[in-house]
Amino acid sequence: MWDKPKCIECDKEIKENDVVFVKMRYPRRKGFTEIKAYLRNEGKFICEDCFNKKS
Repeated sequence: MWDKPKCIECDKEIKENDVVFVKMRYPRRKGFTEIKAYLRNEGKFICEDCFNKKS
């Protein structure tokens, strides 16, 4: 079981249907289907509030 994703700025838990921004490298592979698993493994989440504070 995975830990719940959290914002890297404020440590807020990311919930279903939240708007998030993901910092990650563009994947080399093509055709992968497990997007949630890929994002958990390769991405860093930023919640909408923290993203808007930086903008």
